[in-house]
Amino acid sequence: MGRMRLARFLRHFPAFSLWLLPAVVGWAQETMYVTDIVQLGLHRAADTSDAAFRNLESGTEVTVLERATNFARIRTADGEEGWVRSFYLIAEQPARARVAELEASVRTLEQQLAEARAGSDAAAVAAGEVVAGVAIDRATADAERARLAELERENQAYFERFERYRGTLPWPWVLGAVLVALGGGFLAGYWWLDATIRRRYGGFKMY
Repeated sequence: MGRMRLARFLRHFPAFSLWLLPAVVGWAQETMYVTDIVQLGLHRAADTSDAAFRNLESGTEVTVLERATNFARIRTADGEEGWVRSFYLIAEQPARARVAELEASVRTLEQQLAEARAGSDAAAVAAGEVVAGVAIDRATADAERARLAELERENQAYFERFERYRGTLPWPWVLGAVLVALGGGFLAGYWWLDATIRRRYGGFKMY
């Protein structure tokens, strides 16, 4: 009876193993991290007995492809494969790497904050310049309006004065015009009389 069960198990074992293979491969290719040590050597030899051809820093993310006693074959993020001591691989990212990432993130945030503050300061300066420009334009406009109002008042005064004196002439102007006319007439008469006498008497004055 026991031999029949064993034979049945062995007959179905290949199919069972094919069903289990993806799970085994998926388990083998797990993501691990180099623990908090200075450097971890990456070797060609499965027992790491040869010289390391590359050193992995603490916190380096690797993919475990295969495991052996105390050793693991891994693949780096850039696709390079080799063997390392599995003792130095851990499932969680080490504290040093997390701290480094947090510090880098903090520096990035500080830089973004500085840029945002610089942008805010620039915007504040620009807004101040705009406000100052608006104030200057407003003052200029007020001055122009005041000057326009003054010119309108002067024009109105001139118009009213013109309307008041349209049908009349000021007596000083009339008196001046009469005096000018009399003086001009006297001088013209004297010149004409003198010219006539001179022609009559050969250029001599006879008066």
